[in-house]
Amino acid sequence: MSLGVIAAILNGILFLLTVYFYAIIIYIFMSWIPGLRESFIGEWISRFVEPYLEIFRKIIPPLGMFDFSPIVAIFVLQMFQRGLVAIFNQFIVPMFM
Repeated sequence: MSLGVIAAILNGILFLLTVYFYAIIIYIFMSWIPGLRESFIGEWISRFVEPYLEIFRKIIPPLGMFDFSPIVAIFVLQMFQRGLVAIFNQFIVPMFM
């Protein structure tokens, strides 16, 4: 495989992670509008995002009416993205130089 192919795969993965990031953000804002999570789009985003958020809800339960688990989930997702880029830059790129 060439560096260009690996870079394209990495860019595809980063794009999907960015889409997921925005899906989480939309899901969070949907909780502020009554009935929006029960719409077709709301249910679709819920099926897409809830399994990931559920992992963090088991670790960080809601405090009263505030759920901080999405913040932690977004932070972990961002760190994962940055880790992928760092691995690519530190290990993959030098192999092709």
